[in-house]
Amino acid sequence: MSKHTVSRRLTAVDIARRKGGEKVVSLTAYHAHTAGIVDPLVDFILVGDSLGNVMHGLETTVPVTLDMMILQGLAVMRGSKRALVVVDMPFGSYEESPQQAFRNAARILKETGAGAVKLEGGVHMAETVAFMTKRGVPVMGHVGLTPQSVNTMGGFRVQGRSEEGQKALEDDAMAISDAGAFAIVMEGIVEPVARRITEKVPAVTIGIGASPACDGQVLVLEDMLGLNEWVPKFVQKFGSLRAHIEEAVTAYAEAVREERFPGPEHVYQETKKEA
Repeated sequence: MSKHTVSRRLTAVDIARRKGGEKVVSLTAYHAHTAGIVDPLVDFILVGDSLGNVMHGLETTVPVTLDMMILQGLAVMRGSKRALVVVDMPFGSYEESPQQAFRNAARILKETGAGAVKLEGGVHMAETVAFMTKRGVPVMGHVGLTPQSVNTMGGFRVQGRSEEGQKALEDDAMAISDAGAFAIVMEGIVEPVARRITEKVPAVTIGIGASPACDGQVLVLEDMLGLNEWVPKFVQKFGSLRAHIEEAVTAYAEAVREERFPGPEHVYQETKKEA
């Protein structure tokens, strides 16, 4: 589905129809300018709560607030025209009850104009997902390594290494899919399990550290552009922007210190008055 064949913004229904077909491409974005760059090239933009790490230097996503997500969701919507925009629901905004989840999801959709929300959790969140989807909220699930649960998971650990863990992952994905989620992000899952889940569940699967067999892939934009020095094993750096930025800033600093910038072409001259 290319920018040449779609003149409207993509929806959750469009993404759901890609199950088993052309791979779904996604990246994160948190700003209008980066959203504008990736918009013609991806199928959906994820306004991830990873903005806590990327934009604010937080160690985890737990401190991210609903207001932060709405603010950056608005920015991404302003900068994009074609891709579906999915906004993460942050920790504490949906776990209490299905009613709380619907109320906060409705706020996100109404205040940003985004087309879907994403939440973490498996079997225990199925009732909430069903409650939301029945009331008109397109929901993307997230199973496996769920960063909002880092404090109870004991860190960022790969999921599905044991038989018990594999069964739990399959149950989680199926429960969320059966509850009405149009897509499921699968993060940090051993490859054979992610492959099996993709084959079994009706929902579109989006891998991040999972399997090439997933129906699509997502990465954090700053990771794949090489802006971060360290990235997880599952990230390929498709660019080296950090080095380019350092080179440009170095050149700028030297030009200022050596009084080569600003030059005559960069300043405004006084307008001569006619006699």
